[in-house]
Amino acid sequence: MDFDVQNHARTRALRSDGHVRSGPFVVRYDRNWPSPFANYAIPDDGAAPTSSEISALISTFRTLDRVPRLEYLPTCAPQVELALLAAGFTAENRAAVMACSAETLITPRAATDVLITEPTDDAGLLATAVVQHAGYGQPGEPTTGETAWLRDTIAGGGVVALASAGDGTAVGAGVCSSPVDGLSELAGLAVAESSRRRGIGAMLSAYLTAAVLDRGCRTVWLEPGDLGIERLYARIGYRTVGEKLNISLR
Repeated sequence: MDFDVQNHARTRALRSDGHVRSGPFVVRYDRNWPSPFANYAIPDDGAAPTSSEISALISTFRTLDRVPRLEYLPTCAPQVELALLAAGFTAENRAAVMACSAETLITPRAATDVLITEPTDDAGLLATAVVQHAGYGQPGEPTTGETAWLRDTIAGGGVVALASAGDGTAVGAGVCSSPVDGLSELAGLAVAESSRRRGIGAMLSAYLTAAVLDRGCRTVWLEPGDLGIERLYARIGYRTVGEKLNISLR
């Protein structure tokens, strides 16, 4: 499963318009979205980079005006972390990788007075991006890159979902990425601060997971932000299958 997840992430990076190759790394780059979550490198399976290749990778990020950063599963390239640490990189966090299939998915109790839709128009996608942007603590308004990511997800066969209260206020949002070899990533899940602890996150996650499984995916994977979120996903049928390292040079 580790290699399947890593291949899924790498393939999506290779399909992105702004990706570049630097030695044994693929760099995912979004010129319209400066967030570190949208700009990072993934090593090739089994990569054993030299110090000069790490230096070249750092230079690539500097040229792109982005923080040198990687997101990957260490089991797929065990020698990369030591090379990065020697170059001054610092681990941001090690997150569990969790996965769910149709056989393990559990439908939670629906939050009352909440409707989930799949927006495709500009207004709906902007409302989705606004919830996600605020939910991840980003300042200001969403960038064009954030709404473009949502459109590309839909165009590639993924799912974008928006949760709204009875008065039409957007209270939650999330995405299941475009499938690759039967895998999709649940990402960008956010719930408005005023609407948390009502089960909306679990409701959205289960909806997105079921939707992309119904459309032909065999497995949905994700990276929970912390232990509390990990427990939320476990309650709807996600199981830990590996570990992902986020590491950067500040």
